[in-house]
Amino acid sequence: MGSTPPRSRRSRRWRWSALFGATALAVTAGGALAFPAGAAGTNVDFATHCIPPAVAGIPPIDGTTTASVSVDNTSPKVGDTVTVTYTVVTAAAGNPTDLALPADIMTPTGKVTLGGAQTGDVTVAGPKKNPPVPGKAAFPSFSMTGTFTVTKPGQITLSPGDYNIHTSYILELDTPCTVTTPPAPVSQTVTATDGTPANTRAITLSSASGDPGASVTVSGTNFTPGATVTLAGRAGANQTADTATVTAGAQGAFSGSLVVTDKTTTGIVAYEGGSWSADKGAGPAAYVVNDNSPVPPGSQKLTTTVKAGTLSMAQAGDSVALSAVDFGKGGASTGALQTVTVKDFRGGPAGWSLTGKVTDFTGPGAKIDAGKLSWTPACATKPGSPSTCKAGSAGTLGASGATLAQTADGTLTGGEFTVDAGLSLDVPAFTPPGGYSGVLTLTLT
Repeated sequence: MGSTPPRSRRSRRWRWSALFGATALAVTAGGALAFPAGAAGTNVDFATHCIPPAVAGIPPIDGTTTASVSVDNTSPKVGDTVTVTYTVVTAAAGNPTDLALPADIMTPTGKVTLGGAQTGDVTVAGPKKNPPVPGKAAFPSFSMTGTFTVTKPGQITLSPGDYNIHTSYILELDTPCTVTTPPAPVSQTVTATDGTPANTRAITLSSASGDPGASVTVSGTNFTPGATVTLAGRAGANQTADTATVTAGAQGAFSGSLVVTDKTTTGIVAYEGGSWSADKGAGPAAYVVNDNSPVPPGSQKLTTTVKAGTLSMAQAGDSVALSAVDFGKGGASTGALQTVTVKDFRGGPAGWSLTGKVTDFTGPGAKIDAGKLSWTPACATKPGSPSTCKAGSAGTLGASGATLAQTADGTLTGGEFTVDAGLSLDVPAFTPPGGYSGVLTLTLT
């Protein structure tokens, strides 16, 4: 919903084979890593018009962009917040000069276009991170993330939109690229269902980045008519000192300016009342402050970079043996999930969730319902990790799925975690002897 595009999610398909009789109930695992169904968007191509910096002295570039849009939840409820990752696989523009660009000087921003049951734009922004770019070479792939709140049930389409590549090397330069014939093709679709009454307040920004002290226009809809609305910068989960107030009109809409000076800003919010409330606020909309501080005479500016990694998982093995049960008696066939190691090296504010679901176990002329498999999850956190792992609840796994483990969102998240679970398959009495197999899918998002 990056991600891989900052898309930090993976699925492991585990194949289970159950052999009843005098020997143990054997369970084997197999299959390749894959993205969870529907989470990874389809790569789409669209015509793009890019304007190189004026100092390059070259005309606009009309080319093709290849991009995808992924989400962290393809089946949200009204009121849920969906995280969107826009990945430009192949940019239409490149380095316009013969001068090689060093690493970590590119900051991408852009928007994702919503359609179908819910319309509008989602502002997205990426980290200041890139490999070196040789002269005249194409810009490397990059990802940008943002969020939106689901306000209506139904199918919501997501298409890649305009994007901008800001470079901070010698000069502060922008290369804006726009979709020639908007909207671009649909890359992702989510299906929203009715939930609790939604907070439909929403905001959009006139720009997703700016120099320190620049003003950004914040436009809002569906606020309480006549309410005083506070516009504020956010650095992760904390509010910065950059604030302004506006008054919502008779229809609940407003447009106001916010001067953003704090270089740690990651987004902008708008809310009613004396302090931020998710029930009466909107955002954060992604926003990045360009760091263009001059170096005083006789001084040297020292910089370093902590590179963000990925969210990944690995299993300790691919075979699990469950205990045997007797024909005519049935009962619990027990065992343990192979330990799963989760590594969250993204360094952002997002937590993660590891979920699982299983199909029916099929065998010689019969099947064991998926709802007969239950687990007792356990999770341990490696010392020094910023996040703390929480095990899911013990209970039935089944075809609908359940949570194995998770960590919460926070100002800074990450770490290493080991996840286990006790397994118990309730085999009905007089289940025909033979081998039974099903598929257990673990999904990390």
